[in-house]
Amino acid sequence: MIEKAKIFAAEAHKGQKRKNSNTDYIVHPERVAESLLKAGFRPEVVCAGYLHDVVEDTSYTLKDIEKAFGEEVKALVDAHTEDKSKSWQERKSHTIQSVREGSVEIKALIVADKLDNLQSLSQDLEVYGDKIWSNFNADYQHQEWYYQSVAEVMGVGLKEKDVPAFFHTYRKLVKQTFD
Repeated sequence: MIEKAKIFAAEAHKGQKRKNSNTDYIVHPERVAESLLKAGFRPEVVCAGYLHDVVEDTSYTLKDIEKAFGEEVKALVDAHTEDKSKSWQERKSHTIQSVREGSVEIKALIVADKLDNLQSLSQDLEVYGDKIWSNFNADYQHQEWYYQSVAEVMGVGLKEKDVPAFFHTYRKLVKQTFD
């Protein structure tokens, strides 16, 4: 099932590149899925890691995800998928709410995604400096608000023993990037 999701995502994102780079887009979902796998999440969650951007960024739909991977994977991808008809602020506020209220699996899927984005952003800042902010739909202050807000709510409702280790990495990187 995991290998099938990896192949599906690679085909769906074929030809796409990461923001600010010439890196194939599939590298991002691969890193998200790897974080989830290393943290010991179920195969359905790892599959959602591979597939988390498919509905937002390709012609595939949630029905396609459900048909290929079942209701559980579809529900996880759906919980992560943003409604692109809404404003940046509305989409990000919804994601923060999803992290606050979601299960540990939903929280982990979203935080693994945001961690990888933040790691890429941190590398780009070292190479290109502050001019990279112009490549995003929101400026530095809005990005800071968003990443810090996710950090503030990601542990809500979790016992310390249930917090994935990469949440701590995320929190440190937010401080490093925005302080």
